[in-house]
Amino acid sequence: MIKLFTYGTLQHEDIQENLFGRMLQGTPEILIGYALKKIKIEEEFGIVAYDILVETGNPEDTINGIIYEITTKELHQADLYEGFHYKRVEVNLQTNEKAWAYSAAS
Repeated sequence: MIKLFTYGTLQHEDIQENLFGRMLQGTPEILIGYALKKIKIEEEFGIVAYDILVETGNPEDTINGIIYEITTKELHQADLYEGFHYKRVEVNLQTNEKAWAYSAAS
């Protein structure tokens, strides 16, 4: 199984059900050295602001999130869902575990 750190819409039950066909069981986790910024994305119904990870390298910057274990297929589905505004990056969590997360694409 693959570990995925989430901090936004991938934690929503309706998104998980639509994207993965199931509800994910997760564990709270903390990401260190990143901050959340807002990004505006044009959706079919207008401009929407979403959170996006930005690496700061500052150990005082932390983000609370949830880590899930997902399959390779589900990871690819999450890649498609996040789109071109986000890129998947490997991050180190407070527990020294490694996981994938979605960060700013540029």
